[in-house]
Amino acid sequence: MNIEHRKASAKVRLLKQDGTPAANQDVKVNQKSHQFLFGVGGFEAIELAGGQPDGQSAGEERKAKLRDKLGKLFSLNNYATLPFYLGRYEPEEGKPDEARVKAGARWFEERGVALKGHPLCWHTVCAPWLMNYSNAEILRKVIARIERDVSAFAGLIDKWDVINEVVIMPIFDKYDNAITRICKEYGQVRIVKEVFEAARRANPNAVLLLNDFDVSKDYEDLLEKVLNAGIKIDVIGIQSHQHQGYWGADKVRDVLSRFSRFGLPLHFTENTLISGDLMPPHIVDLNDWQVEEWPTTPQGEERQAREICEMYDILFSHPQVEAITTWSGGDNAWLHAPAGFLRIDNSEKPSYKALNEKINKEWHTEFSARTGADGYLTIEGFKGKYGITCMDKTINFTLDKNLDKIDLVVK
Repeated sequence: MNIEHRKASAKVRLLKQDGTPAANQDVKVNQKSHQFLFGVGGFEAIELAGGQPDGQSAGEERKAKLRDKLGKLFSLNNYATLPFYLGRYEPEEGKPDEARVKAGARWFEERGVALKGHPLCWHTVCAPWLMNYSNAEILRKVIARIERDVSAFAGLIDKWDVINEVVIMPIFDKYDNAITRICKEYGQVRIVKEVFEAARRANPNAVLLLNDFDVSKDYEDLLEKVLNAGIKIDVIGIQSHQHQGYWGADKVRDVLSRFSRFGLPLHFTENTLISGDLMPPHIVDLNDWQVEEWPTTPQGEERQAREICEMYDILFSHPQVEAITTWSGGDNAWLHAPAGFLRIDNSEKPSYKALNEKINKEWHTEFSARTGADGYLTIEGFKGKYGITCMDKTINFTLDKNLDKIDLVVK
């Protein structure tokens, strides 16, 4: 496995406050976080920091459990996804859930966790009130919603799944909804163009994703149409919910091969690997598998750990992959699936421990050194944020490319 592209080196000179070299000083170098985005769903931070939708605060026992859960998940991960499903974010027109979601976003900001909003436009969990309007007005309101929310969260959330599951959007037939209506009338390419341009206007510095669960040629064809139309897509988002069993290394590599040809960064935005019995193979729509309980099992947990490690190895070694998000950090979330790193009681599964070994040990840079007479030392390690401790002071430093020379002042 070649992961040299995840590393960089820099020749750093440490200077005292008077500008003279910090010569012959013992130094400790410790990586604080990765440039690569190791993600997990962060929905529960909204409840912890912002309370419940009805305005009630979570009880102290609930808060303690949430703090424990999120603390464990984000000692492993540095990236969180927050929900913006219109039907839940704005169940009543004109009354968005901005304050609560901002509280959750700030909770992550204080802990140095990068954020992404999901999704700005989707035919599922759509707001019923949109259907009171004509298609032209629906499109106008969707655009206004995107401009409002992307602008409101700029600086807090600068990555967005702009539109979700466009491949199936115009032919979605489980129930009527406003987004499928406008996609049928105006076409996929125009809808993608409109929503991306709205998000770009609202935050020109944002990283904007097109996201889909369909990894067939249909998604490739859609991407070709969108890119040929001159629409700027920053990242290709790939969902990898594997409730019916692990794709396997061959399929993961095939997906990487087919979607890397576009030359864009790849984010695996919604990864799921099960640690219990698998969903039956005849289920077409995962949402059709509704069970009250779906327990984790010891055998399933060992299988999940092996599969997660193999998949993360493959993705981390691919130069175009920038992010992997495991969708459910804990069990009993979406579809009650045992898909988390943590069990229902927040105890750590083998997958948690195995990934902790990779992210915080195998893929981690930490060492002691000594500056030369000129104050120089060389840092070689994984790209990311570092703390350099010298003379009982810690200097923060980002290693993101090879640098011949950089001066840091010990304050």
